[in-house]
Amino acid sequence: MSDFQLTLRTQVQPFKGNNEWHSVQLERSVPVGQTAILLCDLWDKHWCTSATRRFDQIAKQTNEVVAISRQKGTQIIHAPSDTMDFYQGFEQRRMMQKLKHVKMPIPQDLPDPPQPIDASDGGCDDEPQCRTYSAWKRQHPAIEIGPEDGISDNGQEVYNLLQSKEIKILLIIGVATNMCILARSFAVKPMTCLGVDCVLVRDLTDAMYNPRMAPFVSHQEGTQLAIQYIEKYWCPTVLSQDLM
Repeated sequence: MSDFQLTLRTQVQPFKGNNEWHSVQLERSVPVGQTAILLCDLWDKHWCTSATRRFDQIAKQTNEVVAISRQKGTQIIHAPSDTMDFYQGFEQRRMMQKLKHVKMPIPQDLPDPPQPIDASDGGCDDEPQCRTYSAWKRQHPAIEIGPEDGISDNGQEVYNLLQSKEIKILLIIGVATNMCILARSFAVKPMTCLGVDCVLVRDLTDAMYNPRMAPFVSHQEGTQLAIQYIEKYWCPTVLSQDLM
């Protein structure tokens, strides 16, 4: 197995008395066998029409990255929340359920500042806004599931897999940057608090943000602010080209 040559981007605050932040990059070589790629909530459909369009494109690009990474020996974890009934008969789902239970450590109590974008309206940027409902049934069909992949939306099961395979780096792809990417039991905040080194793939993510809400910037700028927030307080990011 080869190594991934990751260019990690993070944000540093040289002087703690002000709000001046600087983007810095670190080079890190990581053995492919010690990495996993988790696909967070890349559903077949979202209740927000514009979000569905954006997620369609991310899913197609993600499949290319995952296919190459899988060939190199990276563990792939599909985590489309609230769709496990669809995958009940899949061997990749049963594999995750059969893993030996690993007791989690007491989560670290890490700072969790307010986010820079207001998504209290749900984040739909359509006008009028779409109706909220459970639109998703499965993961996006553009993403292939390999025989050695895992399927789970459960943080304990994901943790069991990471520990059983001695995985050191959890690369996260998916949506939404300011919601599920941070808060799901298998995602950035919980896993980081458990001591797992997480990395967000920043060109394969998208926020739920309505530009008519604070800070009143474009949707793209809102997503970038969410990414920078993660880089400041939670974990570094990389570009998908590092995996290809």
